[in-house]
Amino acid sequence: MADWRPKLIPALSYRDQRAAMTWLEKALGFEVFMLIEDADGGLVHSEMRFGDAVVMIGSEWTDDHRSPASIGGKNSQTVHVSVDGDIDAHCERARAAGAVILAEPETQFYGDRTYRCRDPEGHMWTVSQTVAEVTREEAEKISGLKITGWV
Repeated sequence: MADWRPKLIPALSYRDQRAAMTWLEKALGFEVFMLIEDADGGLVHSEMRFGDAVVMIGSEWTDDHRSPASIGGKNSQTVHVSVDGDIDAHCERARAAGAVILAEPETQFYGDRTYRCRDPEGHMWTVSQTVAEVTREEAEKISGLKITGWV
């Protein structure tokens, strides 16, 4: 099982894990991959898959693991998701599912079209689709930035 797993798996804390998982399926296209419940049906651990990526959906299990909804909407991270297909339609899907769109889809200097949204508990998500192959030199010319490490 461990051979295919990504080397980096973000874990997000939610007040209501089951509602979060339902929302992530409906809005962003994630699918439940692993669900571990205790004898009373309480959720112990869950993982969702998006293509070859995984995210853990957890509870507020310590004072240091809280949903943005419990700490005034603050975030210390965002999650970036790369999609195939129509990014504008994906944004509309997220909006219809209740996402707060923080930035409408816009093509970036590096060739991705992106939008940003906030889920019902306040986690921020950036969603992108590559729409143009751009060289480092082209990106530098368009942006006026010096770029190193371009792959």
